[in-house]
Amino acid sequence: MGDTISKYYEISSKMNSKKIQDIVQDETNQIIVLFEEEYPELAEEFQNIQEEMYEMFARKHMDYGLNNIALGGNLTNQEDKKFSLTGLCIRLTDKISRLKNLLINGKNFVEGESMEDTFIDIANYGIIGLLVGRDKWKK
Repeated sequence: MGDTISKYYEISSKMNSKKIQDIVQDETNQIIVLFEEEYPELAEEFQNIQEEMYEMFARKHMDYGLNNIALGGNLTNQEDKKFSLTGLCIRLTDKISRLKNLLINGKNFVEGESMEDTFIDIANYGIIGLLVGRDKWKK
């Protein structure tokens, strides 16, 4: 009898969890619809920027590959992940320093790398950090 009650609570818990997930998803969808209705131009441009970011990410990833971020590790243990994330922090620091200099000097000394490109790089490094942290930086 104890097994039956345990099973009931297990199934009930999963059902309630699924209902909660559905409710949260419905609320999220409603917020997105409301946002897009209230701020259509902002919503559209945000999505355009996401496409630009993804395209740049894909191009650079095809140039550099996985090892550029993995730094020789396989990212299956915490040490490798920490080393990789430290490398990302250094890259982010470089990009932020570049951005500061662009703002202060008002000049771009590197042909083809605009302030917009720098912002996209910064955002993409943030996403790469999430991919590493979520164990997705692999084939």
